[in-house]
Amino acid sequence: MSAEVETAVSATAWRDPRKPFWPVALLVPGLPFMAWLVWRSGAGGWAWWLPALTVFGAIPVVDLLIGDSRENPPEQVVPKLAKDGYYRWLTYLYLPVQYAGLVLGCALWVSGELDLLGAAGLVVTLGIVDGIAINTAHELGHKRERLERWFSKIALAPTGYGHFYVEHNRGHHVRVATPSDPASSRLGESFYAFWPRTVWGSLRSAWKLETARFRLRGRSPWTHRNDLLNAWAMTVVLFGVLTVAFGPAVLPFLLLQAVCGFSLLEVVNYLEHYGLARQRNAAGRYEKVDPRHSWNSDRTVTNVFLFQLQRHSDHHANPLRRYQTLRSFDSSPQLPAGYATMIVAALVPPVWRRAMDHRVIAHYGGDLAQANVHPPARARLRERLGRSAGASHR
Repeated sequence: MSAEVETAVSATAWRDPRKPFWPVALLVPGLPFMAWLVWRSGAGGWAWWLPALTVFGAIPVVDLLIGDSRENPPEQVVPKLAKDGYYRWLTYLYLPVQYAGLVLGCALWVSGELDLLGAAGLVVTLGIVDGIAINTAHELGHKRERLERWFSKIALAPTGYGHFYVEHNRGHHVRVATPSDPASSRLGESFYAFWPRTVWGSLRSAWKLETARFRLRGRSPWTHRNDLLNAWAMTVVLFGVLTVAFGPAVLPFLLLQAVCGFSLLEVVNYLEHYGLARQRNAAGRYEKVDPRHSWNSDRTVTNVFLFQLQRHSDHHANPLRRYQTLRSFDSSPQLPAGYATMIVAALVPPVWRRAMDHRVIAHYGGDLAQANVHPPARARLRERLGRSAGASHR
């Protein structure tokens, strides 16, 4: 039997080994209801912190125990796999559960039954759900189907981050791993320095991109066809309806969970391209995006929970590929753990620098000129390199 025939037979027999487990991703929007059940049993306000402990405590442990899965689907099955509606419906189902959880959160916030500990935990819980919903919006927003693009905006409405729909697709994917991209973090830059740069930079960039689109057509951007305005309008309508239903007292909750949610997105942005840089070619243009320009993780559990967002290298190289078809590449720089673990590390700058800085430097063979370096940190990093070189000579 020829190699080509063997490959074809193997592809025909291939089945997605994780197909039964993808619905686990829907446990995330269900977190408020799980916490509510524990709280109603008399557990107290601490019950509302269980979702955070689950996502950032239990999942990293399970991730470590189960380990990585680097299996890629054979290319022959990718067209059929991409068309399988099962995977698509899982992303759709996230939205109604997400919105039901938000309504539950509003009702509890105004009920007066929560103590301070419980109220804070409620904000964090809904922030986690709506922050991870931005990942669902990310998967939907990259697709050509009109329905999925509208679903993307609906998933973004609770965080008020509708401009992500424009900036991520037409800004970040064009400028990724360059100094001009507000969503690409720099070597030596802490998350707390990155946060204001990416939040305000992405907002400004989205507005410029969308208004430029209308200027090219000789039209005014002040129209319902403006993707920023109609996405933000969804947030205004959503918050307005919830305010009418639950009273003005619900507004602080809506705003706090929104900030928590989009901050979770931005800490993920922070770790996805930290210090990585595309080089300029002889013509002065940046090289094409490829798997070397995104940090990758093949941790099984978090990939299931996040619709394989951690296979970020293939996503940037091939942004239209659906999550179930994304591949792992040997050329991709690898994170030392899954996203749930790395998010916690990013919030503690000394831990993050200890885990990641040497990996960026090694990725570029010790040449800082090839990395995307945070200007205020350049002198410190050079000094560190000098000390390392001196120690290696002794």
